[in-house]
Amino acid sequence: MTDDILTTPVQFTPAAGCRWLTPLYDALVMTLTRETAWRDALVAQVAPAREDVIVDLGCGTGSMLLRLAQTEPGACLMGVDPDAAILRLAHRKAAAAGVSLQLLNGFGRDVAGLFGGWGVTKIVSSLVLHQVPLAEKRATLVGAYDLLLPGGELHIADYGRQVSGTMRLLFRLTVQMVDGVADTGPQADGILPDLIAEAGFMDIVETQAFDTPTGTIRLYRAVRR
Repeated sequence: MTDDILTTPVQFTPAAGCRWLTPLYDALVMTLTRETAWRDALVAQVAPAREDVIVDLGCGTGSMLLRLAQTEPGACLMGVDPDAAILRLAHRKAAAAGVSLQLLNGFGRDVAGLFGGWGVTKIVSSLVLHQVPLAEKRATLVGAYDLLLPGGELHIADYGRQVSGTMRLLFRLTVQMVDGVADTGPQADGILPDLIAEAGFMDIVETQAFDTPTGTIRLYRAVRR
């Protein structure tokens, strides 16, 4: 597979919420989210195999795809993101690591059209759904369901229900200050598992939770019927 970035004009919330913060995104995630802990847990949960075809929804700078490639270099790894600028960062990171990725510009709701025919076995998404409108959350999860083969797996790491007062306050002072309350609020209230079920997935499980300086990040696993 050759490296590729296809671009289309779109509107979206940029990484870290503001365009001027995009170059700092990786450093912010590493510093403020206990990134190593939850990313390692997510990679272990995905358990990439040589025969897997994996798509990262909202792949950003490619951090998750590169970790998956390190774990299983034989897996077919692809990503989609609406931000062409951040995809260029991902492309440079992949080239520096000697990893071949196909990176497409688009929304999560469009993945069935973008990757249909590839035989996608697993979909992963990290720190994306919390910052998109509720209708887009639903459309993204439906798109993921439509793309996966029967029995395919969905793996998500994202801000979920903020149970304690401390976590909710940290979330409000960091994530919601940057990404706004309207889009992030439903996930702070714990809506994500319900949205995954609405999209048609079964066997929905919250597997782990990580308290961080920006709120609680939760890991989810679900299976396409």
